[in-house]
Amino acid sequence: MKYEKSCGAVVFRWSGDAWNVLLIRHARGRHISFPKGHMEPGELESHTAEREVFEETGIRVKVDRRYRAENRYNIRADIQKLVVVFAAVTTQEQIIPQPEEIAEACWVSVGEALERLTYERDKKILRAALAHVEKYYSRKPKA
Repeated sequence: MKYEKSCGAVVFRWSGDAWNVLLIRHARGRHISFPKGHMEPGELESHTAEREVFEETGIRVKVDRRYRAENRYNIRADIQKLVVVFAAVTTQEQIIPQPEEIAEACWVSVGEALERLTYERDKKILRAALAHVEKYYSRKPKA
């Protein structure tokens, strides 16, 4: 069995009266999810998540390591993947999608995100990350 590990973040931004969530649609797989990517040798999970969010969307974040979710699944019968997801809050609005990997990146309401996310496991992670953000962050977060 081969193992792969990726890290990413559910990125939130306060927009007037509600939290918005950053979603991406991958160019190859066409699924809608959160920004994430493979760890580099010697890299910490949180650093991978921050780097991948920036590389895929142009948005700089500092992840909140108090919220960490794991998602395990098989890509194929011989490859198991672990995805570690953190929560992050930003005030940055402008998205600059990486054209080689990302077909679309956008801010959407939490309700719309729950409708658009491809996988049920991502919806569960979003709900838990939102509860964390609502508990620990004011509605006007610092950059």
